[in-house]
Amino acid sequence: MTYKITKEHLEQLVNSFTEGTNMFIVEITISKANAITISIDSDQGIDIDTCVELSRYIEQHLDREQEDFELTVASAGLSEPFKVYKQYEKNIGKLVRVLTSDNKKYIGTLMSVNEQEIMLTYTEMVKTGPKGKKKEVESKVTIPFSTIKKTMLEIIFK
Repeated sequence: MTYKITKEHLEQLVNSFTEGTNMFIVEITISKANAITISIDSDQGIDIDTCVELSRYIEQHLDREQEDFELTVASAGLSEPFKVYKQYEKNIGKLVRVLTSDNKKYIGTLMSVNEQEIMLTYTEMVKTGPKGKKKEVESKVTIPFSTIKKTMLEIIFK
């Protein structure tokens, strides 16, 4: 029987390591050359020590004699799009940028999330009165997950 590292097996290992914590898998990829990349996150973020511990845990449970591999364990990057539902939950109350399938862009505060949609509040310029003067108005928008192309944390440097 041939030994093959699978995504499912890696998910089981990561879930076993993270059991009882609020850590979660963001993404697991395996290249054709067996370069494994595991991206994890938690409500408080992930530090380098946790990445090292998980990497060692996985290495102990895989057999290099059977199948060689390269392993990278990292925290989900701030500049990467959200990939899983828990990232939306984690970022409620934070500023996000959302691109929809009809190419509308919203930058606003993520107010709520459920299995079907997200709700943002954002500021837009609206014409008021007959002279067309514009003023800032706070608006709300509900965006179904099925129409979201990409969501990213909006990073503001002060």
